[in-house]
Amino acid sequence: MEPLRFRQGDVLLVRAEPLDNQNPRHLPHLVLAEGEATGHKHQITSGAAELIERNGILFLRVLSETATLSHEEHSQIQIPQGTWMVRIQREYEPTGIRLVAD
Repeated sequence: MEPLRFRQGDVLLVRAEPLDNQNPRHLPHLVLAEGEATGHKHQITSGAAELIERNGILFLRVLSETATLSHEEHSQIQIPQGTWMVRIQREYEPTGIRLVAD
């Protein structure tokens, strides 16, 4: 059975239903997230894919059989074909919740 989630550092991909054509904004890059401290990027480096922003939510649509998610400090991950919601994980601190940073 194919995984419904993939995690690479602070980036979490969750399987999503295919998008309809209402209000999509196709982004001109394949960078899912940039590191705040290092400038390293979580990005698709091979395979056919597109990033779509819809209503403030980022989606990765993998068009080829797989696409490679890469980052300088993490192992590469093969993401299967389909639509994936991109989430940045959060962590709790005594002062409040904050986004996880690479």
